[in-house]
Amino acid sequence: MDTQNPNAPTPAHTRVVTKKHPNRRHPHSGLVHDNARHTSRFTVIGNHLAQHPELSLLAIGLSVHIQSLPAGARIDIKSLAARFPEGTTRIAAALRELEAHGYLRRTRERVPDGRIITRTTSCNQPGHSRPETPRPAPRKRPRQPGGKPLPAVPRPACPAPTLLQQATDLLGRLRRDDPRLLLSACDTAHLAPGVAAWLERDVSPAAVRHALTTDLPPEPLHRPAALLAHRLTAQLPAPPPFAQPTAPPPPTRHPLQTCDGCDRAFRAPEPGRCRDCRASRTELLEVA
Repeated sequence: MDTQNPNAPTPAHTRVVTKKHPNRRHPHSGLVHDNARHTSRFTVIGNHLAQHPELSLLAIGLSVHIQSLPAGARIDIKSLAARFPEGTTRIAAALRELEAHGYLRRTRERVPDGRIITRTTSCNQPGHSRPETPRPAPRKRPRQPGGKPLPAVPRPACPAPTLLQQATDLLGRLRRDDPRLLLSACDTAHLAPGVAAWLERDVSPAAVRHALTTDLPPEPLHRPAALLAHRLTAQLPAPPPFAQPTAPPPPTRHPLQTCDGCDRAFRAPEPGRCRDCRASRTELLEVA
């Protein structure tokens, strides 16, 4: 009696396997990798980028190049166009692709000197968050050991550099009057505009120093800069009055007199002759 081998695949099953794996017939066709292990100067690139289904080939290649660059490298459009043969239009489009899919982040920031720059961040794995690099914080009021900011001080109307330097020098010499008034550079920078406001109001440096160092409390000064800031504000002198132009005195109005020669009325401090009679008399005297 004939028997069947239960382990032999059926023809139909054999056809399915062949259809799903067409390369089994030709094991030497298709891609072959000849890989060597990198030990230096290499960049790890994820398949999510290398085989991205939506990014263009230019965008993928550009992202690989960007991820291989060191921190601080310039990757603006002009710099990339100078490096590669593609023009600025194609490079700009590729950068927008990478930004849309999370491989680039571009933000505009204001730096301490007031300029606005564009900061570009390359993400080798979008969606993976990590702490960002600390950025320069805006300048704040100096803080004392207790954590409280110094009180505000008056500001000069015209903060000329020479005036602020004079105020800084004055604050640096306060420790000669009282060693407790030794100020840090940060405290001095905060207080200098307040001293300049006094000097701007025609207060002499000696008077400012006297106002800041007289009648100090006998106990230790835990926050000398805060005390000086309070005095600069609370005891700020009034601004000097503006000089008003002196008006000319009104003209003198003499009383009416009666001329001794022609009985005509005229104004003069004393009785006598009018101008015409005095002139006529002078001519007669000269003829005689």
